[in-house]
Amino acid sequence: MTRIHSLSDDQSAAARPLLDAVRAKLGMVPNIVRTLAHSPAALRGYLSLSDSLSGGALSAAERETVALAVGQANACGYCLSAHTLMAKGAGLSPDAIVAARQGEGTPLARFARKVTTTRGALSDQDVAEARAMGLSDSQLIEVIAHVALNTLTNYVNHIAATEIDFPVVKV
Repeated sequence: MTRIHSLSDDQSAAARPLLDAVRAKLGMVPNIVRTLAHSPAALRGYLSLSDSLSGGALSAAERETVALAVGQANACGYCLSAHTLMAKGAGLSPDAIVAARQGEGTPLARFARKVTTTRGALSDQDVAEARAMGLSDSQLIEVIAHVALNTLTNYVNHIAATEIDFPVVKV
């Protein structure tokens, strides 16, 4: 049962321009965005970081790979459902989606899972291994930023018990 309800457009006048912008971009407003609308500042921060990172060094497929690794590590059914659909749209195969969820398949997935499961407390050896897999410092920093972004939505969904409005994927 939902604990923090998603807001309708009429219930969130302060966040309405943000909701309209999401609708214009996606064609709909996901429940996670409507839930974040309880705090227009939090929603603005989420959207700003998401928008900034979409113009970074990671491709859409790579960003979805990271989101899937983080969502599975944090056991977030909402995010796994949303990002599985988006990963398909970004060109990931079903096998690549499964591998990303397991923190396997690519160095980005491995690093994202390690950052998530250790809460960022990586050893010198962990960072050296990521570099040995071919990740640049730029990629390392962007993965960390994506882990933070996805952990935000994972935690909001856990606490709010956000209703999944995507094809449901089990954790």
